[in-house]
Amino acid sequence: MTTEDSEQGAPAWSRRALLGFVLAWLLFATLMMAVSVQDYARSGAGSQYWQPLLWECSSMLVGTALMLLQLRLTRRSQALLATPWRWFGQQALWLPYFWLLFTPLVFGIRHAVYAEMGQAYSHRPPAELLFYESLKLTVFIGLFTAVRFGMLSYRELLAAKLRAEQANVLLRQAQLHRLAQQMQPHFLFNALNTIAAQMHSDVEQADATLIELAAVLRATLEAGERHEAPLSSELRLLRGYGQLMLARFGERASINWNTDAIAARALACPLPVLSLQPLLENIFKHTVERRRGLTRIDVTATLDASEGVLRVVLEDDAGVLAAANAAGPAAGSGIGLANLRARLAMLHGARASLTLEQLAPAGVRATLLLPCPP
Repeated sequence: MTTEDSEQGAPAWSRRALLGFVLAWLLFATLMMAVSVQDYARSGAGSQYWQPLLWECSSMLVGTALMLLQLRLTRRSQALLATPWRWFGQQALWLPYFWLLFTPLVFGIRHAVYAEMGQAYSHRPPAELLFYESLKLTVFIGLFTAVRFGMLSYRELLAAKLRAEQANVLLRQAQLHRLAQQMQPHFLFNALNTIAAQMHSDVEQADATLIELAAVLRATLEAGERHEAPLSSELRLLRGYGQLMLARFGERASINWNTDAIAARALACPLPVLSLQPLLENIFKHTVERRRGLTRIDVTATLDASEGVLRVVLEDDAGVLAAANAAGPAAGSGIGLANLRARLAMLHGARASLTLEQLAPAGVRATLLLPCPP
């Protein structure tokens, strides 16, 4: 989620919260009026049911108005939620304001309505009434303030969680971008070394290799700033890199591409950009360069549709896997494989893996597993 999305989502969340609060408040008022009417009916005081309704409506009306005024004037107190005692202390300063205004306003409304109805409204003596109503009001305001603190704290918790998630996303994007930028110079450096070596022996071949490099770089640029690319694009890059390496090593290596019959769905599976090239580079660097004989390389891609897993395998028939390069989180030497493992972990976590396996009697198999949902 982007920052813009969160800014647009916050008001919507506030509207939902406000609507829920209003509905809860109306339900509470309805329940209070229903209880008051029931008590009036059981007391046998008569059939003038407007009286209990007036009592509750006047209290709810004045109480709601005073609390809305308090909420408006204490909006900036949310900064004190991290220190509850200070927040509650600020809210407690409003209790005298409720004590002085609530009872005169409520009973003033009742007296006015009773007078309009041609009746007299009787109640306790003023001093006793003020003490009794203030005591009830203090309990009610205390409960309301505690509920309000819980709602505000929960909202702040959600906001803090959202900010943390956004920060993690931005950090992850920055790390992926840095790793991808590391890969491109690394790949270019190796390709230019190949061309430089050819310049001393076969200028025409060097020129052809340079054209091949340009095609590979063009395909790389098409990926832009994306962190992932479909398998079809990665295979196209891999074939280009393979041609560059075959041009350098001549008949010392051959590549068998077992990818022509792969399903269209598999070709659309996303992979980290430049994720297959390091695997092929690893074979040329650790096997082809170190021996004079022919090294046969197989590239295979399969999709397990039921499990939603893409498997890409690159293996040779002559490599020897050092113990330090065995399968595991830190397996694989050099920037290429370490970089790829870091990007796989960031993009897919434990759902993706890269393992190296020693074959018998010789050879090394690199297996890349990636989730490929429908």
